[in-house]
Amino acid sequence: MAPTLTDVAKRADVALSTASRAFSDPQRLGPETLRKVLQAAEELGYEPTPPRPAEAPQDSATVAVVVPDIANPVFGTFVKAAQTQGWHHRQTIVLADTDFDPDREREVITHLAARSAGLVVCSPRLDSQDVLALCGDTPVVLVNRESTTADCVLADASDGLRQAAEYLAALGHRHLAYVQGSQHSWSNSHRVDAARAQAEQAGLRLEVLGWQSETVAGGIAAAAGVIASGATAVIAHNDLVALGVIAGARQLGVRVPEDLSVVGIDDMPLAATAHPALTTIAVPMARAGSLSLELLAKAVADEHHRPRTLRLPTQLVVRSSTAQPDLARTATREGA
Repeated sequence: MAPTLTDVAKRADVALSTASRAFSDPQRLGPETLRKVLQAAEELGYEPTPPRPAEAPQDSATVAVVVPDIANPVFGTFVKAAQTQGWHHRQTIVLADTDFDPDREREVITHLAARSAGLVVCSPRLDSQDVLALCGDTPVVLVNRESTTADCVLADASDGLRQAAEYLAALGHRHLAYVQGSQHSWSNSHRVDAARAQAEQAGLRLEVLGWQSETVAGGIAAAAGVIASGATAVIAHNDLVALGVIAGARQLGVRVPEDLSVVGIDDMPLAATAHPALTTIAVPMARAGSLSLELLAKAVADEHHRPRTLRLPTQLVVRSSTAQPDLARTATREGA
């Protein structure tokens, strides 16, 4: 991975803002500080963001929305709501898909920050400070990535996971598995922490499995590990992974929900029409899309805008992919 401005700041032992100023406004730094930053950049092979070209000025009527995977219906819902909200402010929305690639995300943000009035960056793979450094003075709203120095919209999975843990415990489950998403995802770490806390509160044993791509293929790949864990229920990072777990379990001769209960997170439209219909934790991504554009419009209009963090609640939606565990079958499997 290419070195970032955060890496340069750490190597030079200076604040991130100081490292940024070394490339954008070097005359404001003392000679020794400037030398340390430039030397650190050279040692790391860091290439600074090029200055905004004169032929491509910012367009005050254009804002950019950056998502990791537009093929995921959840991000499609987010973008559609953001586009509708942007239209109310007479803004044109430019969409960029980074395909979960941090390097591509870095290039996209750098390019769009130089040409847009503001950016909404949804579920970035980069650290929040890296995103803010790339945006420079261009206003930005982070969605599902937390920062104290920028507007943030966060889907708080804690309550939805509490409801899921209590529901599964009430059904008689005692051993759960959790299939993670991407290692670089704020949502993944947030959901894992919340799942651990809520499972413990409900008196459930939770086994956290390894990282997977946040796709159906990732869920299929995780299914064997879920079954090998001996868990009678599994919570997946998102609905696509959950649907993949169901498909993978079926290939291995395990029935859902008779042998294994499956819970997703997102409540995308396909969840209700899957077979079996997917029990899931609904995440208000349409609301997140609207709110992120509202916050961005205020930040663009007011240079003294004070950053806000909005946390959106989540809700368990019970469908057919969960049921009481077959305790006799489970005892036989664990005794084998």
